[in-house]
Amino acid sequence: MKQDKSLELFNEAVKYIPGGVNSPVRAFKSVNMSPLFITKGKGSKMWDADGNEFIDYIGSWGPHIFGHNPDFIKTALLEAIENGTSFGAPTEIEIKMAKLITELVDSVEMVRMVNSGTEATMSAIRLARGFTGKNKFIKFEGCYHGHADYFLIKAGSGALTLGVPTSPGVTEANAKDTLVAQYNDLDSVVALTENDDDIAAIIVEPVAGNMGVVPAKKEFLQGLRSLCDEKGIVLIFDEVMSGFRVASGGAQEVYGINADLTTFGKIIGGGLPVGAFGGKKEIMEHLSPNGPVYQAGTLSGNPLAMSAGYAALSYIKNNAEIYNLLEKKAKIIESGFKKNMEHFGRNFAMNRVGSMSALFFTEKEVADFSSAASSDTKLYADYFSNMLERGIYLAPSQFEAMFISTAHSDEDLEKTVEANFDSLKKMLSE
Repeated sequence: MKQDKSLELFNEAVKYIPGGVNSPVRAFKSVNMSPLFITKGKGSKMWDADGNEFIDYIGSWGPHIFGHNPDFIKTALLEAIENGTSFGAPTEIEIKMAKLITELVDSVEMVRMVNSGTEATMSAIRLARGFTGKNKFIKFEGCYHGHADYFLIKAGSGALTLGVPTSPGVTEANAKDTLVAQYNDLDSVVALTENDDDIAAIIVEPVAGNMGVVPAKKEFLQGLRSLCDEKGIVLIFDEVMSGFRVASGGAQEVYGINADLTTFGKIIGGGLPVGAFGGKKEIMEHLSPNGPVYQAGTLSGNPLAMSAGYAALSYIKNNAEIYNLLEKKAKIIESGFKKNMEHFGRNFAMNRVGSMSALFFTEKEVADFSSAASSDTKLYADYFSNMLERGIYLAPSQFEAMFISTAHSDEDLEKTVEANFDSLKKMLSE
């Protein structure tokens, strides 16, 4: 596999961009490589600056549920751009987009658009604090909710990949209001709430996607729902990754459990930068200009992101069968990988919820941060490079998700399972 042009670009990038990348996990540090620079994506494929072709399983890290550059989203964007890129004023498409989200997600009565998942989660926490008049919140070890200061406490995603579960620049004052519990362990949450009446919110990924894919147990989420009702705590589901990815109603539809507030991102932008948070009307109306909780954004709800997102969610609404298709495709990968592991006498953990999955290089059950962290990251780095050489583009981190899209063909899936077999054979025989 040629990498000359990508290496040339990376050497130029490090002169002007910290680490040569604009998001840390793109640096390929944890897989002992320099990053590949991508020039084009279409359907299930991506091409890099050296002309290498890959079957892509990160899908821009989740939003490309229909593959790269689908025609119906491209058409929506081209029509929108004819009228302008941004106005800093209300547009009709914002209303249509908000209404569509409320139709698809039962627990959401009102929505505020923002520009990223991090903005959505930090705003949801502020709103919960303003609504309840309380200061603290509970998060879970290994769950990543963006890079706001008070979230970077035992976080997942790049913080876990790069071995920095906390970050310099996060003050003690910020950290003291962040309480950390164990994922899938209700007792650890109860212990934090027993003698503390100053907890405004509990925020959780119902399908954790930033320590690898780790689904919540239904009884755990039911326990959180009951506890929040009992204590007057706002339950926030971070569905930036799982929203519209695992079902049209997100993880809340899968589990049959509603949150008070929900954060969104990824798919609702149709591939463009966007985020949103929404929930009960009585809580959302505490936002300015109706209420005292301030939140703003000049480019929030910009017409390009809204047009692409509306096209994506409209397609989902009108083609509910895509989730059966995604389930079928994801099962082919899961069963194929498991059969390959069985052939080599290994039982590495593989977690999957719908079209999100992760292969962990540990033979423990992975149900929380500590079990995910037991994965052999050196073995994953070896696996990543072996798969890449065979034309399969995975996340350059053990602690991220593999995403299936409707664009992945049977031929793509068969080639991926074969590459997995060949990679395991090479790795495990060395």
